[in-house]
This record gives sequence, structure tokens and C-alpha cells, in this order.
Amino acid sequence: MRLTEQILIFDADDTLWENNVVFERVIDEFLDWLAHPTLDRDALRRILDDIERANSAAHGYGSKVFLRSLHDCLERLRQRPATEDERREILRLADALIHHQVELIPGVAETLDELAGRHELFLLTKGDHDEQRRKIEASGLDHHFRGVHIVREKHAGCYLQLVEEHGMAPDRAWMIGNSPKSDILPARQAGLNAVLIPNENTWILEHEEVDPADDRVLHLTRFPDLLSHF
Repeated sequence: MRLTEQILIFDADDTLWENNVVFERVIDEFLDWLAHPTLDRDALRRILDDIERANSAAHGYGSKVFLRSLHDCLERLRQRPATEDERREILRLADALIHHQVELIPGVAETLDELAGRHELFLLTKGDHDEQRRKIEASGLDHHFRGVHIVREKHAGCYLQLVEEHGMAPDRAWMIGNSPKSDILPARQAGLNAVLIPNENTWILEHEEVDPADDRVLHLTRFPDLLSHF
């Protein structure tokens, strides 16, 4: 049974379009290139994850911060500053990020077309403002949303501010995304409902446990499944 008119707030990266899979491809090539003499691939990845965790907390998200993390990882492992050749190679590896074309997840465009006629839609994404704006415009989806919000981080206060700014009723508002850490848990802390649509390529730093007994979190498998509920 579909609900009467609701407020649907969508995440962007890895919910509307693929994103982290591109970063993962770069990381795979980066780790191959490092070819550390004593550390295996899993150990190298743990070091990079720790560096990314620290840099995202200090500097935010996006390809620029990611490049900084690759440089920091190299310098930590080599115990010296990167050479000019190494800097060029890291830029070459990350070229796919800089020139990446937005690839919508299957069914997103058609599903939003239908949902926009039934409900009030918003977009809430985190990351570098200019980078996220470019992806939103390239997606061709921005006309569906009454409001587009780009924030540095998603936390409960961010959701409360969104509710206040637009005069939303939290019990009629649903945050829809792939990330338990950024989309589901803070939205629930702010009193909103949530819809989790997992993406197998979700960034490891976005993984958190969602209470399976929380009946205000809807678990779906595919984006088009929203049409059966809203």
C-alpha cells in the first residue's frame, strides 16, 4: 500500500548514481602500483582507510581530499615526500575521478519521474560543493527536487536544520539512501523515517549497524521498489 503524500529526501552518491565504485577502481590500481615489499594488500588498505578517515574528518569529502589521502599514504609508507614522478603517477591514476561521467543507477530516472507526481522531493548530499553541484547538473535530475542541499557532513543537526528550514513534519519525512552512517542513523536520530537501499560498492567508512527492530526504517533492494511504497 502506498502512503499518502510524503516528503522524500534523497541521498545522491551511490543512491541516485554510482560513485564509490570509481574510487575503488583507483584504489585497486594505486595499491598495485605501491607494491610494498613487506605489507600485503589488506594491510595497505587498512592504512589508506585510516588516512581517509582522518582526512575526511578534517577536510571533508570529494576527489581533492581523496587525492590528498593517496599522497599521504604514499609518503607514510615510503617515509619521505613524494617525488615529482610519483605525484604525476597519482594524478594519472586518479584521472578517472576527474573526468568521470555521471552514471545513473538503473531505474532512478523513471522512478523519480513517478514519485515527483505524488510526493515532495528534496536532495541532500555531502561533499565538495562545486563537485557535487557538477554531478547534480550532469545527472539531469535536479528539476525533480524542491530543494537541493549540499553539506559538509550529515549528522542529526543537519537533518533538524533541513526540517526547520522547510517546515517539514518529521513523521511524514523519509531519508532515502545507501549509507547507514550518513543517511539512516542520523535521520532517525532527528526523528525522520528512513529507507535503506544498499549499494554493494558503499564506501567502507559509511558502514554502520542499523537496528533491525526499528520499524521506521524501510529496507529495500532496488531503487524502483520505492514505487511500491510511496
